[in-house]
Amino acid sequence: MNIPNILTLMRVALIPVFILLFCLPFSWSYWAASAVFAFASFTDWLDGYLARRLNQSTPFGAFLDPVADKLLVAVALVLLVAEHTNLWLTIPAIIIICREIMVSALREWMAELGERAQVAVSNIGKWKTAAQMVALIILLANPPAFNAWVISGYALLIVSAVLTLWSMIQYLRAAKPHLHTNQQDS
Repeated sequence: MNIPNILTLMRVALIPVFILLFCLPFSWSYWAASAVFAFASFTDWLDGYLARRLNQSTPFGAFLDPVADKLLVAVALVLLVAEHTNLWLTIPAIIIICREIMVSALREWMAELGERAQVAVSNIGKWKTAAQMVALIILLANPPAFNAWVISGYALLIVSAVLTLWSMIQYLRAAKPHLHTNQQDS
């Protein structure tokens, strides 16, 4: 157990706290849930930075870090879709969640082929993550009303969904030679 792994485990442990705060019937609950989400998002960056800086990368961390990220984002999207109930949020949420499942499966499959590096995280994926996290922090901090903050959150989430599709296409292109190999059935 090292500091990066502890931060990743803490991020997973914060998910129920985040859900509870979001569901509380108080005016401050949106801000509190958003703050917990923002803190958890920061620990995502911090654990990766520390793992590289302190040379503390572990197989456990390599496994759990992306799982923790996807759990946190999926939970936030589901809560927001239930709260906002509109297509401005629902369609990007569906795109983001479906892409995460597809790319995770693609990475796992490519790893089995020994070609995991072909579908490593790209710069577009990093921009997508940044836009997504900022959008979610904004949307979580505000009740579902059409005001400037919520509209800017929707816009950033739509940008994130477009970048999500773009990065998914890049991953599929990188994997294409392996997806179209002719193998004889035994």
